[in-house]
Amino acid sequence: MQITLAAVGRMKSGPEKDLFDHYAARLRWPFVIREVEEKKKLPPNQLKDREAELLLGVIPDNAFVVALDEHGKEYGSIEFSQKLEGWIDQYAGNIAFVIGGADGHGPALKSRANTLWSLGKATWPHMLVRALIAEQLFRAHAIQTNHPYHRE
Repeated sequence: MQITLAAVGRMKSGPEKDLFDHYAARLRWPFVIREVEEKKKLPPNQLKDREAELLLGVIPDNAFVVALDEHGKEYGSIEFSQKLEGWIDQYAGNIAFVIGGADGHGPALKSRANTLWSLGKATWPHMLVRALIAEQLFRAHAIQTNHPYHRE
């Protein structure tokens, strides 16, 4: 079992990284982050395609792929926990959460994704999204194990 977070961009020191590290350290599941970055200046559509190619290169072949997308399904924490539990059972725990670049995901990545997940209608900074995903993974585990972190 392994949960992968694949993301465009490199996280630098700062409060977003501190928050991400805080929740990532609390996870009880094997968790890795894979960061990709295209250094060339490309037109937006070419950049999306290139970022999709780079992201697809770091996602495990047998993973259930959850692409973060503004048009994806929104889940409350309990529903997300239930979905995650099902994905873990069905895919032997190989789950990849994918954060695209500023212009979103390219078609190749979207077609590889098993599902699209939206964190709501608000736009979030990409580095903060990493911390939100780590927190929701920790919360999902707390829900599944009846840990008091999550209160209804």
